[in-house]
Amino acid sequence: MDPKTLLDPLGLDALYVTRPENVRYLSGFPHPEDAQVLVTHEGAFLLTDPRYPEAEQESQIPARVLKREEKEEVFKGLKGRVGFEAEHLPYAALERLRELAPAEWVPTKGVIERLRLKKTPEEVERIRKAQALAEEALAHALTLLKPGVLERDVALEIEFFLKRRGAEVAFPPIVASGVRGALPHARASEKALEAGELVTLDLGARVEGYHSDMTRTLALGRVDGELKRAFEATLAALERVLEVLGPGKSTKEMDALAREELKRFDLDRYFVHSLGHGVGLAVHEGPGLSPYTEETLEAGMVVTVEPGVYLPGIGGVRIEELVLIQDTGIELLSRFPRGWQEV
Repeated sequence: MDPKTLLDPLGLDALYVTRPENVRYLSGFPHPEDAQVLVTHEGAFLLTDPRYPEAEQESQIPARVLKREEKEEVFKGLKGRVGFEAEHLPYAALERLRELAPAEWVPTKGVIERLRLKKTPEEVERIRKAQALAEEALAHALTLLKPGVLERDVALEIEFFLKRRGAEVAFPPIVASGVRGALPHARASEKALEAGELVTLDLGARVEGYHSDMTRTLALGRVDGELKRAFEATLAALERVLEVLGPGKSTKEMDALAREELKRFDLDRYFVHSLGHGVGLAVHEGPGLSPYTEETLEAGMVVTVEPGVYLPGIGGVRIEELVLIQDTGIELLSRFPRGWQEV
């Protein structure tokens, strides 16, 4: 990263980076929640504390392991216009920086996030590894889906499986069965699975800081009627988007296309969230595939496509694929079968 190309367009003399995902992106440091990056025209360096004496070896940029008073001396030396991440830095921390540094503190938004939109081959490989582990965890979870088993126990098994394989969970796994499937972000509960209902499993792994994200909805025994139709509609919406998804496509138009397909089933009003989001160092990052963000997809972006139908008091369906945008189309990073499956 050339500091000049980062700072000059913003008219900054320095940039103070505090969001953990951005710190890791710039430094590779595996403990970004306890570190920051300061970018100046002389270069970028990592700031952390004496709990991490190995920082010099773990960071891809020069690291300074400083006690609190030593770190404050660094800030006292700052002059001119210094940018900070307005969406992350707490107000109280900003006030302290203003006390320490004779500089003009300038709010910035999305500076490093824009750099993170397009993944390098190395980043894609980490996401690919995370996705492969998540699919192994899902295959394991399917062997547990039986009447009487608690949602909570299925979620715990997914977590244990990933940790035994040396990964972390990207987020607490969602296991939503029966009427709870109508809750898009239902956490696993004490509810027992029952025959004749749908079960939605939304899970991801994290490998070397990079996430995966995938959802499958399965039938526990025979399920038909409204829920079977909701599944067919959701799958149709997903596949219609995947047919045209690729570089140059508008994220807003992709979201609209999914809703248009659901409208053919008169179920579009039950799709209550955005079509998808970027995935990388954060499990939810840019670009957003939604009615409210109009961005253009580019090769190197990794996004989810996750239409859903949520029928209050009845149940719900969500099917989510993880997709790499390529120069001439897409690659599905998620490969687990998405069709109707009874377990």
